[in-house]
Amino acid sequence: MALAGEVIASHFAEPLRRTLSAAASLKRAPDEASETLAQLPAGATLDMLDNSRGWAWGYAGDDRRVGYVRSGALG
Repeated sequence: MALAGEVIASHFAEPLRRTLSAAASLKRAPDEASETLAQLPAGATLDMLDNSRGWAWGYAGDDRRVGYVRSGALG
């Protein structure tokens, strides 16, 4: 939604804020072998845009780093 005035898209998503119930790696792609972008502690928040096939995609931290975490880590 934050980019609605700047980017043309067929639809926009409002992120859902989720709290991690367990520590998790923020990955570049939805794959355990993918590069780890950050380590998120339990209690950190993820602004989730999608959750499918066992991976949640969104952004986290003050720098709003975009990546994937295992869905099971979400509270």
